[in-house]
Amino acid sequence: MSAALVIDGHPDARSLTAALARRYAGAHGDARVLALRDLDFDPILRFGYRERMTLEPDLVEAREALHAARTIVVATPLWWGSVPALLKGFFDRSLLPRQEYRYRPSGLPEGLLDAPHGRLMLLADTPWFLTPFTGLPAQTHVARGTMRFCGIRDVRTTRMLGVKDASPARVEAWLDRAARLGAADGARDARERTATHPVPVPAA
Repeated sequence: MSAALVIDGHPDARSLTAALARRYAGAHGDARVLALRDLDFDPILRFGYRERMTLEPDLVEAREALHAARTIVVATPLWWGSVPALLKGFFDRSLLPRQEYRYRPSGLPEGLLDAPHGRLMLLADTPWFLTPFTGLPAQTHVARGTMRFCGIRDVRTTRMLGVKDASPARVEAWLDRAARLGAADGARDARERTATHPVPVPAA
């Protein structure tokens, strides 16, 4: 399994979101891109939590990757104050009670994913100067209400705002930033993996 799992939540492979996910993963060095549009699964939680739906093979594999990753990255656009239905459906189907989270006897939630690091790359057409009025509810929804809720401990957000009016130079700067973040996270993940599992020194 890869050290980092990059979840691409955009339905269109030609999107800037998808390009950012690929650029981050390419620079990381040990990352897998999970493009949700390529998975075969029903995004509708048809019975709520009253009845468990059978997990499709793609979801089984995706959940294994979620539990194995040290760093989990979610790349998504902001649509109608939230995220695409594809990404929301993935959360609904793959993050399950008593498997990715549970409630303690006190009623407080406990996340069961063991990733120490997370990153949200959030894109929006909304320009930065309007965010004090409109807010970015998807950031709260994904970073706090989903990633941290499920146990990802240190979640950092990178926002790309004003996408629809961005110049080619601005877009390229965002792509370069994704690569820098990927490289930095990759170096950190490699250091932490070495510290946790040191390479044995051959006997003289």
